[in-house]
Parts: sequence; structure tokens; C-alpha cells
Amino acid sequence: MPEIGFALSSEDHPPNDLVRQAALAEQAGFTFCLISDHYHPWISKQGHASFVWSTLGGIAQATSTIRVGTGVTCPLIRIHPAIVAQAAATVGCMMPGRFFLGVGTGENLNEHVLGARWPAPDERLEMLEEAVEAMRLLWQGGEQTHRGKHYTVDRTQIFDIPDGGIDVYVAAAQPNAAQLAGRIGDGLISTSPDEEVVQKFGQDKPKLGMMHCAYDTDAQAGLKRAHELWPNNALQGSLSQELPTPSDFEGAAPMVSEDDIAESIPHGPDPAPYLEQISEFEQAGFTHVYIHQIGDNQEEFCDWAARELLPNA
Repeated sequence: MPEIGFALSSEDHPPNDLVRQAALAEQAGFTFCLISDHYHPWISKQGHASFVWSTLGGIAQATSTIRVGTGVTCPLIRIHPAIVAQAAATVGCMMPGRFFLGVGTGENLNEHVLGARWPAPDERLEMLEEAVEAMRLLWQGGEQTHRGKHYTVDRTQIFDIPDGGIDVYVAAAQPNAAQLAGRIGDGLISTSPDEEVVQKFGQDKPKLGMMHCAYDTDAQAGLKRAHELWPNNALQGSLSQELPTPSDFEGAAPMVSEDDIAESIPHGPDPAPYLEQISEFEQAGFTHVYIHQIGDNQEEFCDWAARELLPNA
């Protein structure tokens, strides 16, 4: 079975809670975690969106063995890749050998905040490739200059760089993005058990799949909570990349029924549906699966996972 990790949801929880959850996940036996990097939550009811780089500093001090990555950072528009490179290098120094940078092409929800134009999907992929190139250049150390189509880095040096550098995992949900991930990434991140995405990635490197769940001793209560807090999981098409504000997602949420959520999100106390979805990722070729528990009962979920889920995965 794939290695099992934990999702730290910056949209669902305030930063101090995320730090505590990382420690809980480590204690429960999860071997890695990814923390989301958002300026806005998907919907206002989720209620949070702290600055991920500050939170990661707390996580570095609260944990000692669990691997931690961003899931995922967009180094394209809201934050220049030179700044992301410095931030990632700093966290890498604070977590020697256990931090990786997950990157992707982002969502308009977070990237429009400075008034920048939201590029088309193919342009965002082009920008991501150049952004990763610029970051890797800076991680070589010394004074570096990059003048590309989208980004300029002028006589810039990052002084604190972890030994061994920074692994970059690239998010992909479509075949063309997966091909890019295979070309420039040290690993793949995706959100569904899509065998074609794994095949297009085409590398013998870590392949991380994200799944959502709503553990609860009462299955119906878990489903109701998932529907209220995470309707964005079942939105179709490109809406999750294109809608600009939480209120827009709230306007789209009525299109999502509890039945839609029930089909995609395991809920309740029976580990079987969770293990079945993990197995789907394994069959598609994923080597790792990380789990987002929807709701405030994170400690209860970690206790249950340590007893019922991790020993059987």
C-alpha cells in the first residue's frame, strides 16, 4: 500500500492549530504532511487562510521526524519565484532533510489579489517551468541573474540554503501538466487516482495523491459537515481554477449535493471506504496518499487513524 500522510488545511484551521495538528500527525504515525498555501479559503465558512511560511516555522519547531511539504505553492503571480525560493530555503534549513516544496499553477482565488491578470492554462504552465528554473538557479548559491520571458532575478544570492538543496514536487491534474512535472519535478502531486496522469509523469519518483474524508463516529454527521465545509471538492470543470472570490464559490456551492460529496469523500467510522480509496490511488500508480480530514475533530481523527487506518494501509 502507499505511504500515508496527513493534510494540513490552511483554509479550515488557524495557524496555531495547524502547528498542533502537525505534531499530532507525527505522533499518530503519519510519515509526511502537506500544508496548503492560500490567500483565501474556498468558502467563507471554512474561515481561515494564514500565511503558510510563518506557520511552517512553527511546524519546524513542533515536529522532529515527519516530512513536510507545501501542498501546493504557486510561485507565479502573487509571490515572485525568487521570494518563494528564499522562503523555501529558510524552511529547509529549519527542517534539515525533511522539507520539500510542492508547486503548481495556482487558482485565481489566490493569485488575483494584487490585481494581476489571470493567465490562460498553457501560459501558467510556461510560467511554472520558468519559475522552477529560476528557483533552482538560486539554490545553487552564489550571486545569480536570470532574465527570462516572465521573470527577472538581478544579481541575487540566497545565503541560507539547506544541505542537499530543495526537492520540488509539481502538482498536475491534466496530462500536459503531468508531462511538465515529469520533466522538471522531483515528485508528482495530484488530487484524484488518475492513471493517465501517473503515466504521463512517467518517472520512478514519488507520486503523491490527495484524498478528502470526514471521519466521525456518526457517518451522517460527517457527511453533513463535509457538504457544508468542503463543497468545492465536487465542483466540475475548471471552476476551481477560475473563480476569483470565496463568494463566487459560495454561489456555485448549491450545484453540489450531499450525494455528490458522498460519492467522493469517505465518511463515518468504518475504515473500509477509506482503505478502498487509498487502494484506488495505489492501483493508479501512486506511491503516497495524504488525507485531508474535514472538520475540527483532528485529534479524534488522528487517534482513529492510528488504530484503524494506518495499521491496515
